[in-house]
Amino acid sequence: MKKLLSKIGSGLKRIPSFLKKLHIPTPKFIIKLRNSSRYQAFISFLNKFALLFHIPLAFGFCFLLEWLSRHSFIDACGFVRYHTIPFLYNSYIIFCIFTLVFLPKRRTFMRMMIVFVFLVFGIINCIVLLNRVSPFGFTDITMIGDLLTMQNTNYFTKDQATVCVIAIAIYLGLMVLLFFKGKVQTPRLKLIPRAALIAVAWISMPLTTYGMQETGLMASYFGNLAQGYLDYGYLYGFATSMLDLGMRQPRDYNDATIKNILKETDMGETSLTTDQPVNVVVILLESMFDVSEADFIETSEDPIPYLHYLEENFSYGHLTVPVVGAGTCNSEFEVLTGMSCQFFGPGEYPQKTILKETDCESVADVFKETGYGTHVVHNNGGNFYSRRNAFSMMGFDSFTSKEMLDITEYTPLGTWPIDDILIDSTADALDTTPGADFVYTITVEAHGDYPTEVVEENPVVKVKCKGKDQAKTNQWTYYINRIYNVDDFIKKYTEMFEQRGEPTLVIMFGDHLPTMGLNAEEVKQKDLYQTKYWTWNNFGMEKIDQDLTSYQLVPTYMNRLGIHGGTVTNYNQAKTAAGISAKSHSYIDGLEMLQYDILYGDRYVYDGEDGYPASDIVMGTKDIKLDRIYHFNNKLYLYGDQFTKWSRVYVNDEKVSTSYQSGQCLTIDENAVKDGDTIVVNQVGSSSTIFRSSNAVVYYSPDYVPESTTNDTADSMIETEEKTED
Repeated sequence: MKKLLSKIGSGLKRIPSFLKKLHIPTPKFIIKLRNSSRYQAFISFLNKFALLFHIPLAFGFCFLLEWLSRHSFIDACGFVRYHTIPFLYNSYIIFCIFTLVFLPKRRTFMRMMIVFVFLVFGIINCIVLLNRVSPFGFTDITMIGDLLTMQNTNYFTKDQATVCVIAIAIYLGLMVLLFFKGKVQTPRLKLIPRAALIAVAWISMPLTTYGMQETGLMASYFGNLAQGYLDYGYLYGFATSMLDLGMRQPRDYNDATIKNILKETDMGETSLTTDQPVNVVVILLESMFDVSEADFIETSEDPIPYLHYLEENFSYGHLTVPVVGAGTCNSEFEVLTGMSCQFFGPGEYPQKTILKETDCESVADVFKETGYGTHVVHNNGGNFYSRRNAFSMMGFDSFTSKEMLDITEYTPLGTWPIDDILIDSTADALDTTPGADFVYTITVEAHGDYPTEVVEENPVVKVKCKGKDQAKTNQWTYYINRIYNVDDFIKKYTEMFEQRGEPTLVIMFGDHLPTMGLNAEEVKQKDLYQTKYWTWNNFGMEKIDQDLTSYQLVPTYMNRLGIHGGTVTNYNQAKTAAGISAKSHSYIDGLEMLQYDILYGDRYVYDGEDGYPASDIVMGTKDIKLDRIYHFNNKLYLYGDQFTKWSRVYVNDEKVSTSYQSGQCLTIDENAVKDGDTIVVNQVGSSSTIFRSSNAVVYYSPDYVPESTTNDTADSMIETEEKTED
């Protein structure tokens, strides 16, 4: 490391001499400008009153950030007019950050670097809000690795990435030139006074923030992240999402309070209301929206006829979810744990924060106590949203992600797999255990982004959007034809359960409404946080329609089956059964207390023990098999079973270039292997994570000649060749 740092240091020292050797000419008009007495006087004036000039500079950058965030100059002006205090406060934050300019002697360089950071974050937020409703938050930075695993999506295309990389490289190149060729100024104050002034400015920021929050001028929490950014400004919203993570300890949190909540919400032992245990399958329907609840949309036919059939014949209702347009894993977190995301920081994904550190009680744990097998099936990456880790922390037995699936069919844009592959993989999960199962299935077919251009010349469902331009109509047309296919998938999915003949309850829910500029006035519920849930069963469960929150959904139906257990599941069952509103203080306060105790507190609910430890989750439900290897045309053909596009061949534990041919065949270059090498096929996720491995095979070429030539060895040679041929 010392050698590396030494080399970097010596390399930086050579930059000035390298720049001199380039002999980059300075344009004549710049030389003339520099020599101008008026220019020198102007620069001197700016330097003398630089601190004051940072005030309008801060106002300007605050306005620019809001302009980028809202995609509208007029709306940015509206923010200044109708949210003046937040505008002034955000400008004050920018002003304090600009005080860093006075620390080094190269003020211009420092100022331009600060400008660069502001512009980058502003442009990122602008782009993000073109594709989803939720603005760019600190948690998104922690998910950069996840985003890179999303192949061929329109969130950030390769062309856009290339342009950004080139632009950043050019800017940084100019900054290097500015650093070495820019003017070095002599500060009027010495370093210590300058540092003291900067420290005062930075210390004043949290003090001012606390004061404004206490007086109610700035909100300390906003459940609707997008609205919070609009009301209080992008910079404040982003800072809150960065600094306000996790949960705060509730007032009166102690052992006695927790034990009292448990006593009041004890649901007793599990006592099934059915003759035998029932399979419970929960399906997350990505971006599912009943477009009949939007008045401006007209369709040539019902795009979700089967879901509407389920509404007429089985229990259903509207579902309050914590996100809009994005943030699937927060709806997922609430559904699986019975906890609420409203207690976390703005834009926080618990699966990416607290579940990285600690296990978490979930409905899967309660089902396991009742003797159920617990499984997850998903046709996207196992590491996306840190799901493999999160599902382990929630106690699931197995997780079948896309890396374990032989996916060959995709949506017309080629961005997402179609969901039909989840039918057989769910059946496989059910077959892994002899008894009843709880299966959580996640779809992706209706996932955005939705194209503004025409993709399908003759879509099955024709769409008209009153008051929308052609680009927006194209987006809705593409989306509606995707949910048309998802509706057909759901029909085939329930038919599979019908054919199996096992008593089964299926609960389906929309994780959030899609993007495309929906506003609350355009939807029937007048609330963008309202999706729908549907159910299906084959054992005659009574039809009871009711609106629920996502953290009430599964516990409510577990209660109807007579399944109890777990502190949070019991709590939600008791409160919901008593008819207490999920928005009431009596409901929210108790849930917050239990949630804090389990995730951040002393775990009084388990008497200080780890009540539900993480599981040793298994990826996939079927073994990967490597049967035989053939040599042909300078290639090795590896035949077996359960291969996918994410299968990679490892030779002596080193990954080699692998080509996917089919679910039964992979190829590698013959030069990658030599006689006596050990070959294994691994299912590999993002960050080179090995999810599951095949059996190991020792390779010998057909013309392999052992060192000994005795008869015994000759027999061994023939046997080896036969094994290779097989």
